[in-house]
Amino acid sequence: MLAWDWQIPSIYGGFVNPPGAVRGQKKTMTYKLIELFFNLLGLIPRQWGNRLGSLLGRILYIADIRHRNIAVQNLSCAFGKPPSQVKDISVKVFENMGKILFEMAWSARQNKKQLFRHFRIEGVSHIKNAYHRGRGVLVLSAHFGNWELLSIIAAMIAYPLSIVFRPLDFKPMDRFICAFRTRFGGTLIPKRKSMRHVLRTLGQGDMAVLLMDQNVNWEEGVFADFFGHTACTNKGLALLALKTESPVVPVFLLREQKGFRAIFLPEVTLIKTGDKTKDVEANTQEYNRIIEFMVSQYPDQWFWVHQRWKTKPFQPWPRKR
Repeated sequence: MLAWDWQIPSIYGGFVNPPGAVRGQKKTMTYKLIELFFNLLGLIPRQWGNRLGSLLGRILYIADIRHRNIAVQNLSCAFGKPPSQVKDISVKVFENMGKILFEMAWSARQNKKQLFRHFRIEGVSHIKNAYHRGRGVLVLSAHFGNWELLSIIAAMIAYPLSIVFRPLDFKPMDRFICAFRTRFGGTLIPKRKSMRHVLRTLGQGDMAVLLMDQNVNWEEGVFADFFGHTACTNKGLALLALKTESPVVPVFLLREQKGFRAIFLPEVTLIKTGDKTKDVEANTQEYNRIIEFMVSQYPDQWFWVHQRWKTKPFQPWPRKR
């Protein structure tokens, strides 16, 4: 795993090594308040948390007009369903976001043994076969279900894990989220200039998780189809796969009535023809197809409030006739 030369306090009172905080920084009052808030919220049983999360999501759906409109527009573009059906899915999307808050707080108070009873894994042979090849594993995932609990799955299969992430601008919350994500030993890699760190992780035979469903600027990505529309998609995963030939295994964490189900899909076949540009585009398109496949099955559990198609393809200025 990657070693960091500084530490921050964890939500369990110990220390972890995530990036994103100033070296030697002590807990601020804001951080303590965030920690206290989640600690108290975690007293609520998961079943009640789901109900309260749904209620919170419905309130957000009414209050947050901007993101509600984004979700409705995205769903309409992706599925072309009647407005009534789009509204129903949109409400459930916000309910999903509300549940995430309570599930994080609940899980933070549980130990491994308690947590594992609420999780099951499907397709674990796919990740085990890839891991034992010794090239490291690139894990393809998305903001799906409760993605914040993916580190629990890594703890269940007992494989070292690094997660590529974008630090939050609000530093006290960033410190808390870093501690939450790494409480079972995972490592965080800041998204900016992450290539070298991911290569080191793969070289050690470990796993690196990349969430590949967010819009990026044109210089960071390539344009690939997503639900019938051109989406600028991060090309980092394709570049890493082509350079290292490490297996790419998709995983998605689905919320169910009685808990959570992690679904590992078969390894993604690497497309490598020798034309780097076309290979990056082709592999990235395949990653989008896999995410689209899962989102199509469980549309209410994806992060539709994000402007996935924000970056537009370059178009030359029209010539005057």
